[in-house]
Amino acid sequence: MRHRRRPTGMQNNGTAHIAAVAARLMAEDGLDDVELAKRKAAHQLNLPEWIGLPSSQAVYDALRTHQAIFQDSEQRERIVSMRQEALYWMELLAVFHPYLTGSVLDGTAGRFSMIDILLYPDSDKDVEIFLLNQGIAYEHMRPRNDRTSAVLQVSRGDCDWATNLVIYPSHDERVVFRKHDGSVRERARIEAVRERLKIDALLG
Repeated sequence: MRHRRRPTGMQNNGTAHIAAVAARLMAEDGLDDVELAKRKAAHQLNLPEWIGLPSSQAVYDALRTHQAIFQDSEQRERIVSMRQEALYWMELLAVFHPYLTGSVLDGTAGRFSMIDILLYPDSDKDVEIFLLNQGIAYEHMRPRNDRTSAVLQVSRGDCDWATNLVIYPSHDERVVFRKHDGSVRERARIEAVRERLKIDALLG
């Protein structure tokens, strides 16, 4: 049985359109799940299934382009503000081996994004006890995956950004986590975040 050949040009254009719409959904509507954004974009465009979905990297590239065109100064100010807030919590929680990860680290955080900080304590209860001793209120959130011990959401009254403290067992600090597309999930220690903020200041 002969299979109908898919028009390559149409397929490429279709996936590019999906990537662009998915990027807009992430930038403007607050979607932080790239796979969900791709599916919603394909549905909005009413494209046939054989078009396929773009890679996550293609969506992130489109997201950076969208933010550069439509949110340039807003985006830069947002990223600096969120990285400064991340650094505050990382320095406060330094004993728990904090790492910044996600959209605040890679510079794609949108208007509705949150800060994600990974912690590797001996026990997740150690983090809760520390926060209670500091008089810091927190809220339990649903764990992201089976390896996550807990997710505690914290915020400061004078800050616009909420921070997720994503807690893993201490032995997972050496584990390399990957995204859905197989690429390594980037993370940065306190020193690296400080350096990024210095670069942000130079770029103005």
